[in-house]
Amino acid sequence: MRVVVVGAGINGLAAAATLARDGHEVIVHEQYELDHKSGSSHGRSRIFRLSYPEPQWVELAKEAHQGWRALEEETGERLIEYTGLLELGETSEAALDACGVAWESVDPDAAALRFGIRADGRGLLQPEAGISLADRARRAFATVARRHGATLDERTRVESLASLDADAIVVTAGGWAKPLLAAEDIALDVTVTRETVVYFPLERAVPSLIEYGRGPGEGMYSLRDPLHGLKAGAHIAGPAANPDDAGDPDPALVDATVQWVRERFPEAGPPVAVETCLYTSTPDRSFVLERHGRIVVGSACSGHGFKFAPAVGTRLAALATG
Repeated sequence: MRVVVVGAGINGLAAAATLARDGHEVIVHEQYELDHKSGSSHGRSRIFRLSYPEPQWVELAKEAHQGWRALEEETGERLIEYTGLLELGETSEAALDACGVAWESVDPDAAALRFGIRADGRGLLQPEAGISLADRARRAFATVARRHGATLDERTRVESLASLDADAIVVTAGGWAKPLLAAEDIALDVTVTRETVVYFPLERAVPSLIEYGRGPGEGMYSLRDPLHGLKAGAHIAGPAANPDDAGDPDPALVDATVQWVRERFPEAGPPVAVETCLYTSTPDRSFVLERHGRIVVGSACSGHGFKFAPAVGTRLAALATG
């Protein structure tokens, strides 16, 4: 069958690769170039983790982990770096136990000695975690899609889904999905925000870190950045945004992130770079994966969707092909 994918972020490319592997005719339309920085999938790294307070997310992360390993084998590219993940505040202990995932308790002295992280209390370390090498991961899916015959049309903006010649249309357009779907009488209950990310020099290799209940949003996070050393930000703290506007980093969020990094990472240097990315979030931070006629909605984001791309791509392909 002929499937058009609208949007070549990580989930659109994952769906395209799955569909092309299965022998379908696949055309991907991307309004920018593949390596653009206007959406949600750009950058050198994203947190990869199995740790979630809810078992259903742990199980989905386990499935996605298998998909990442399979994609590494298929492409010969290393796509995950296992630096581990440290949780502070709320932890995923019960959910990890329920799903048979190993973890260890880390007290403040151990966090300081092993990682140079200053913690106020006990943390949870999950070793099968770290970072997805984001740009490399997107290109891996694009390579697989093209290898199996998919066409990737860059700088091709879709203004109307009704005009597309396809048996099924997979809409993975991130912050641009809501108005496209609304024109087809499909409601997507999401809010688009522009989030701020700050980079710091740090020589020590550190685990990804999530501290729930801190900062101006729903928590603070950090992860290794292959270029500068450390990437950090506040989760879902940015202002509402029009995705077509360029937008600048929020100075207040930069300040909050710098303060948190100084507290938790005494070895980190002063900030060296800032950038923004778009979050497209549902009220309960879940994903929307559903089909309406020939249109498949793939709004898999809410600020934590990148790690799940292999599992989400499989689901979107299944929805597209029935």
